[in-house]
Formats: sequence, C-alpha cells, structure tokens
Amino acid sequence: MQKIDPARWPRAEKFGFFSAVSQPFYSATFRVDVTRLHAYTKRHGLSFYYALVYLATNAVNAVENFRYTVRGGEIFLLDERIPSFTDLKPGSEDFYIVTLPQEQTMEQFCAAAKARSEAQTHFLDQDDKELDTLIYFSCVPWLDLTALTNERDFDRDDNIPRIAWGKYVPDGTGRETLGMSVEVNHRFLDGVHLGRFYQTLQASIDALEP
Repeated sequence: MQKIDPARWPRAEKFGFFSAVSQPFYSATFRVDVTRLHAYTKRHGLSFYYALVYLATNAVNAVENFRYTVRGGEIFLLDERIPSFTDLKPGSEDFYIVTLPQEQTMEQFCAAAKARSEAQTHFLDQDDKELDTLIYFSCVPWLDLTALTNERDFDRDDNIPRIAWGKYVPDGTGRETLGMSVEVNHRFLDGVHLGRFYQTLQASIDALEP
C-alpha cells in the first residue's frame, strides 16, 4: 500500500472539486459480450458467475483509480482489491455474502469460491478491519439488467466499487451479452477509468479459447 502525497497527486484538484458536492457517487450500465466466457466455462465445468467475478476483479485491479482509499483522512493506493460477492445456496432464495482473496488462475478461484461458498453457514464473511479493500459484486440472473442502484451508508470517503450484472441474453447475431452496472465515487474515478475497466474486462473475455 502506498501513501499519496496530495501536493504531487495529479487528481488533487478533481478530488477537491467532487469533495464539495453532497452526493459524489454515480453509476453506469453497459453491455458486455460474454459469448466466449459462457462457452469457456461450459466446456471446462466452471461457474460462469465465479469466473466473471474473477475477471472483473482483475479488471478493477488493473485500473489504478479503483484502488484508492482513505484512511484517517489520508489517501492511499491499495496493492489490490478483494472480491466479496453475493451467492445463493441451491434451492434457497436467501442470499449471503462470500469474501475470499483472488487466486492466480480462474480455475483456482472458481474452485476456492465454490468451496468457501458451500462451507459458509452465516450471512456475512468479512474482516471488518479490511472492508475498504473489497469489491462488492452481485448478480440478478433472472432479468436483463439495464440499470441499478445500491444501498449504502453515506460516507464520501467510500471508494468500494459496486459491480452487478444480469442474465446473459442472445443479441440476435449469435453473440451473448449482459448488462453490467458499476457504481463508483467521482472523487476518485471518471468515465475514462470506467472505460479502461470495460476495455480490460472485454479483452480478457475475448482472449479466452472456447
């Protein structure tokens, strides 16, 4: 973790500007082509959900602005963010939240996420000392997501990304896409950073060999 010197931080002026607004959070929803990811996970017997959490976590960590946090009034750059995602037990409609470190490969992460999820018996699995290092993931696979808002306690220092998506649907050309919503803090992230996240995520999906 690296401490940021505000006097040398290129974002200092924007950070100050958006710190003065009463509600600095915003969200964007966009389409992601998941054709290759669906084929890859089906072929290798992996969870599509866990696999997309893995790829989206990598895409978040690849964009520096997603990794800023505030502790004790000072700004730090985290080394990485950790996925924390909602899940359902088979046959249940009560969700719970699973948190675990990112693994080196998609296959390793999917296996670890499956084991952690199956073993979890309580609603929340998080270390309160590290909440600002998380990424909040969720999924609503019963509908085609076009927009989303998130519940939150208002804290203008909160830079935890909130990422959610809906079901994948055919687009009429033989491809499959889903709507993905990303909610961020404008004190730290602009549209260009969301664009880099999307480009990184889409490129990682397109690189998969189905």
